[in-house]
Amino acid sequence: MGSTLNETRISYLYEAVKTGTVRAAADALDIAPSAVSRQISLLEQELAVPLIERHKRGVSPTQAGELLIEYFREQRSHQSDVMAKLQEIRGLRRGSINIVMGEGFISDMVSGPIKQFCTKYPEISLVLDLAGTNEVVSAVAADEAEIGLVFNPPVDPKIVSRAIARQPMYAIVGKGFPLLGKVDSVTLKDLMSYPMALTHLAFGTRQLVEAAMLIEKIRLTPTITTNSIAILKHFVKSELGFTLLPLFAVTAELANNELYAIPVRNTLLSRSEAHLITRTGRKLSTAADRLLQHLSTRMKAFQA
Repeated sequence: MGSTLNETRISYLYEAVKTGTVRAAADALDIAPSAVSRQISLLEQELAVPLIERHKRGVSPTQAGELLIEYFREQRSHQSDVMAKLQEIRGLRRGSINIVMGEGFISDMVSGPIKQFCTKYPEISLVLDLAGTNEVVSAVAADEAEIGLVFNPPVDPKIVSRAIARQPMYAIVGKGFPLLGKVDSVTLKDLMSYPMALTHLAFGTRQLVEAAMLIEKIRLTPTITTNSIAILKHFVKSELGFTLLPLFAVTAELANNELYAIPVRNTLLSRSEAHLITRTGRKLSTAADRLLQHLSTRMKAFQA
């Protein structure tokens, strides 16, 4: 067994596991698949331990492979943080911050907080990506993003919540919805006879609704299932039915009287939360830390 780690070969292992197949890793690295396989095999020989398991759908890491991948992520994260700090020592304000978030955070984030931050730090660039709840958590845990904004995330030891705020889910309806103005609140049972649109199960909002239905022992079947909050809003605006969302996801539409919110009497739906997350143990660059503090104090999602 060698006494040093070959960083290049570990990067090939990382890419193969990340993409799921040797061929996909080769495409991402712009080299031949045989070269990727060869480098991983050499790494296995050097360390005298198998690093991947091959199966019909691609490759998956062994316990030793997982250990090396975690090491590679840590090294890449530290390198990024050190470079950011060196830039600040040299007096530079340039840099890039990767943020991944659920679509429901867009209007809340871009309308004010991001504009203010970009005005104050014009040479810091932001990369904003959208993803479902599970994908947001995975991206932050894997250091593919420094900051994540997520609704009701699952418990994961690899992430830490830097800001949390209670954000109950409401029945979001159009102005012609039959119950609007006639009741102060509704139960899920009250909504059973009306068409509904929801996100896919990868989203925290849908996971929460599913759990809420189990508690009440009822089943609401969505007319529309989508990965887009925008489609949910259009569904409701078109008077096709209702959806279930936290208020921060529809702030602009509520202010413009395009949509309306009815409180839902359900223990789980009333206790849902918005989280601002980072990877456990990661030291953010000064720019990323400033952005995190800015978002936690300026976004409506993190004001209870």
